[in-house]
Amino acid sequence: MISIHPKTLEDLELQQVLLQVHAHAITNIGKQQVLEIIPFSDELELSVSLKHTNEYLSSFDNENTIPNHYFDDISEELSSLTIENFFLEIESFRKIKTISEASNLLLAYFKKFQEYYPTLHLTSSEIEYTKIITQAINAVIDKFGDVKDSASGELEIIRRQLKGLQGRINQSFMSSLTHFNGLGYLDDIRETVLDNKRVLAVTAMHRKKVKGSLLGNSKTGSIAYIEPLATLQLSRELQDLEYRERNEIVKILKTLTAFIRDYQPLLAQYQAYLTLIDLVSAKANYAKQLNAILPEIVSDRELYIRDAYHPLLYTANKEKGLKTFSQTIELDNNSRIIVISGPNAGGKSITLKTIGLLQVMLQSGLLVPVHERSKMCLFDNILTDIGDNQSIENQLSTYSYRLKNMNKFLKKCNAKTLFLIDEFGTGSDPELGGALAEAFLEVFYERNAFGVITTHYANLKILADELPEMTNANMMFDNKTLEPTYQLALGQPGSSFTFEVAQKNGIPYSLINKAKKKVEHGKVRFDKTIAKLQKERFKLEKTTKTLSTEESKKRLETEKLEKVNRRIQDKLESYQQLYDANQKLISIGERVDKMAATYFNDQQKKPLIGEFLKLIEVENSKRKKLTKKEKVVQKKKIAVIKKEVEVKVAVIREKKAEEKKKAALTPPKPKHILRIGDRVRLLDGKAVGDLEKIEKKKAFVNYGFFTSECKLDQLELVQRMKK
Repeated sequence: MISIHPKTLEDLELQQVLLQVHAHAITNIGKQQVLEIIPFSDELELSVSLKHTNEYLSSFDNENTIPNHYFDDISEELSSLTIENFFLEIESFRKIKTISEASNLLLAYFKKFQEYYPTLHLTSSEIEYTKIITQAINAVIDKFGDVKDSASGELEIIRRQLKGLQGRINQSFMSSLTHFNGLGYLDDIRETVLDNKRVLAVTAMHRKKVKGSLLGNSKTGSIAYIEPLATLQLSRELQDLEYRERNEIVKILKTLTAFIRDYQPLLAQYQAYLTLIDLVSAKANYAKQLNAILPEIVSDRELYIRDAYHPLLYTANKEKGLKTFSQTIELDNNSRIIVISGPNAGGKSITLKTIGLLQVMLQSGLLVPVHERSKMCLFDNILTDIGDNQSIENQLSTYSYRLKNMNKFLKKCNAKTLFLIDEFGTGSDPELGGALAEAFLEVFYERNAFGVITTHYANLKILADELPEMTNANMMFDNKTLEPTYQLALGQPGSSFTFEVAQKNGIPYSLINKAKKKVEHGKVRFDKTIAKLQKERFKLEKTTKTLSTEESKKRLETEKLEKVNRRIQDKLESYQQLYDANQKLISIGERVDKMAATYFNDQQKKPLIGEFLKLIEVENSKRKKLTKKEKVVQKKKIAVIKKEVEVKVAVIREKKAEEKKKAALTPPKPKHILRIGDRVRLLDGKAVGDLEKIEKKKAFVNYGFFTSECKLDQLELVQRMKK
């Protein structure tokens, strides 16, 4: 059974993540449930929760969006329905109607698109779909929130009487208004409304002349507000009818409440369902914000998170416009424990927290920001020791607290545990604390636990190098600038770069040298060796990247050359076929011409026919028997090649013709008279020699190792003989 301690969730800041998810919920009850998320104890429930969120996330890429699920909390109404003779107010029925309509809309939607949302549909199918509740409310209450006249026969009669009486009251009042206004008893405003009644605005000096009920005076006392006697009796009748109307409405609402009371369990189910949808929607929207996904969950003990981001760091940097560096880390049975070392501010702690937070997020039903090829397993226990955790209340120092924590680790640590410890062994004497930390780590190793620790202790780095299922890792630094690259490199411990970082920050070299002398020579050498190895690794990685890029370029160039070579080879073969075909035709033509010449001389047909048939038989014996399709293909191929050759030949002929025209138009270059000793070369050559001898039109040129003879007009002057 999965059980993760609240302290682990606090260390990994799950609550901060939930506050970000909380912002995406749209109902108050949904927001509350987001903040109450904790890791699931049951694997099946976790699987369903993750599928819910993943399916909802996929809806953002669909044309058919999931309907709105907003509702008002009806917890008070559900509680009141259990009270006998209690009736709900109209506003409560409005909320019940909204929650019923929203539920039915979603139930129908997931049934229609069950292929896209199988898990959400399965959950929805457990809830009853009915319109009885909304129909009952619609029969009584209109869209403006008033009880309909048709809600009961009695109410319809009362309201008809009310309308008639209100008409009579208005008529009576207008008659009194006209009468007293004509007598000049009314103020300029003539009338107003008090206590929802129309009253005459009578001047103070005439108030005794107007019979009726005095309902008030103006602030100055100059106006008396009087309901005329003619409408007073009718108003009392109106009050009686309004009283009867209210009683009838209460009676109707009690009847409707009694009807809804039978559906109280279903309404509670509707509210729980819509709350679940709000929770799923909030998690899906948060996943969209993070580019989070559902990685492959494996039953084997394997944790491979590729290109993982710390959610809180990612969102904070995104708001500031800063880049967040992703991490890739792998834990399996061959490499169960990773010891991360390296300088402070290099990203060790954030890497450790990223692993832990993503794991608790996944086990809480949240999608995680990792590459789609990532794989994650589930752990029964996740144990953390992060931060200094001093306790003033319990009078515990950092080291005392950490020892108590290690004691808890020893009790719970097993093959289904993931432990995460930041700055393992610190808080005490380095040698003694390091030795105790090494002992603890050996126990965790023997119990087959998975874990990641960060440390500066050399003995823990050595232990990780010695044990087969434990691996060293370091946070890489640029060896020139000593700035962190925030990239985790597995397989090698990291140097703390203590003295290098101090020098970079302006600490005098003399002071650094003095500090070096105070440290054991072997430790300095060890740290220096690690630092050197780390620098070499950084260089090697750069070189590897460069070589990889060059190799990719060369591969592309090779592929291009191979394509060109294939095309050239195909062309050569095609040209060879065309050449062979033409040569064959020329040979046959020559033999036919020879036969024609023989026949021309002796005029003997029989030998001619014999020779001709013999020629045809020889040629036919060389032919391959081709199908009609092959013949057509061969003819087409030869035709294409022939056309291509003809085009190229035409272009060459045009070029040659143009060259001849240019040569004819261009005046010949003046020829230099060559003399013995001049530096000369052949007109179509490159080698330069000395002109040794001229005999008639022949020239003898010395090229150093040999002398060549050529015609004089084939030479051109390069340099005159120096006098």
